[in-house]
Amino acid sequence: MDADNKKADDMNHREPGEPNKGIRVLTEMGTLQRRLKSRHIQFLALSGAIGTGLFVGTGQVLSLAGPLSTVLAYIITGFNLYAVINSMGEMATWLPLPGAVPVYASRFVDEALGFTLGWNYWYQFAIGVPIEISAAALVIDYWPNNISSAVWITILYVTIFAFNCLPVRAYGELEFLLGSIKLLTIVGLMLLMSIITLGGAPTHDRIGFRYWQHPGPMNTYLKDGSLGRFLAFWKVFIQATFSYGGSEMVVVAAGETENPRRNIPKAVRRVFWRIAIFYVGSVFLVGLCVSSQDHRLLNAIDTGAAGVGASPFVIAIENGGIQVLPSIINAVVLTSAFSAGNSFFYASTRILYSTALDGKAPRLLRFEKFGVPYACVAVTAALSLLVYLNISSSSAEVFFWISNLSSVSTLIVWSSTAATYVRFYQGLKYHGIPRSSLPFQSPFQPFLAYFAIVFSLTVAFFNGFDAFFPGHFSAKSFIPPYIDIPIFACLFLGYKFLKRTKFVKVEDMDFWSGKEEVDRLESVWEEPKPRNFLGTCPSFFSFLWQLMRDTDGYSTERIWFWIA
Repeated sequence: MDADNKKADDMNHREPGEPNKGIRVLTEMGTLQRRLKSRHIQFLALSGAIGTGLFVGTGQVLSLAGPLSTVLAYIITGFNLYAVINSMGEMATWLPLPGAVPVYASRFVDEALGFTLGWNYWYQFAIGVPIEISAAALVIDYWPNNISSAVWITILYVTIFAFNCLPVRAYGELEFLLGSIKLLTIVGLMLLMSIITLGGAPTHDRIGFRYWQHPGPMNTYLKDGSLGRFLAFWKVFIQATFSYGGSEMVVVAAGETENPRRNIPKAVRRVFWRIAIFYVGSVFLVGLCVSSQDHRLLNAIDTGAAGVGASPFVIAIENGGIQVLPSIINAVVLTSAFSAGNSFFYASTRILYSTALDGKAPRLLRFEKFGVPYACVAVTAALSLLVYLNISSSSAEVFFWISNLSSVSTLIVWSSTAATYVRFYQGLKYHGIPRSSLPFQSPFQPFLAYFAIVFSLTVAFFNGFDAFFPGHFSAKSFIPPYIDIPIFACLFLGYKFLKRTKFVKVEDMDFWSGKEEVDRLESVWEEPKPRNFLGTCPSFFSFLWQLMRDTDGYSTERIWFWIA
């Protein structure tokens, strides 16, 4: 201990005139291996979290709010994600540490927030595993069979567990394969939805904007008229958040990524295109092809039965009279559920491992072998057993309960992440670290972070408004929307009271611990050469940005950099 204290004192020693670097904390880096290559990270950015939230959950949103409200909700929530992922990316490229966000919260805000975020983040990702397996149970029921859902659940559960016991390279290769399938499927579905709505399906029914006229672009909820349409619009933000949840996985993987200061910024920028094209584009097109009043949509099934109502894309294909394709698409949706569940399992173990390294989880959870934190894998696997609730309750009901819990947790984590970035931004100014020296500079900051804080907290606090309408109060309407808020508060206040932590002063922020290792490794990683014209485009835009940086003002420079 004395040796550690001496080393810390040496690190904190500052010669006269040397810039104040803050109080530097000895941070255990662990022994996770940087085995995720550029292609793995890029596919995590483009398709890692795309799962049943998009393929299945969209049906719930569409049936409740209508096509226009659905598109608007996905656009606004997508912008919120864009604000959060850019804030995370800037911090993660400066300090690409395992687990990322909880460590930043401890350094720049309060150790109590780091503790709370570590456990809440772990829970948010870990609960995604039973969500995806539950949704897979919905999808499997599309094909008539007499096999108990417990059998399918066990097969999926054991397979995901087994893959997460392998080195991280195996995870990266699996997600690269499944991500390729998902991307091809989404592009194909968008083209197919366009063909169907234009009358190119076997039925030759030219749909156009028919369903935007009847039953209408915006449904009502609880009340009639404009108020009812607004309430329906507001209600679906929580489900839209669930669809986007887990997209920050690419930043969580920074601690196991080769050349993170090159690969993470590329991945963060591509998240924007995933939001704009894959989410908003596919939601808009499926809203053209399927009526929000279709009885097969998940939210419109009064009996809670599964089957074809699980995916609006499958409904659109069946309505178009295409015979074989629905089964194929349903199979792809099943692989997407597995992929998303596998990604959530991976991310939860790394978050928990980093929390343990930071001293905010039992030391037992630091155990790892072959670069795999097996103790964290075991804890996450234990929580994932919640999926067996499907056996005693309908899949649709379990899907609703757990997805709502995950969404609220996501919003609280996103707002805390944005608040951490605001402190990071303030600390950079105080310590004289110019943002131009950062490997990645996110645009429009700190205003993006402020937007994420306000929007995320507003949706989190008011998403359960319908529980307070006369005759609508029940455990199902009140507990899922609000249980995460007291849990978060108890974790934060409890740790702060027991450990007597203090708010980190701006002069005490630690910007340096762990940075030296990545600085040293940067010279080891080679810059890959572009293989074609497209590969030269980023260099071309970087050249233009550098040129404008020398000749023009700040606003134009930032716009060019954002486009690049």
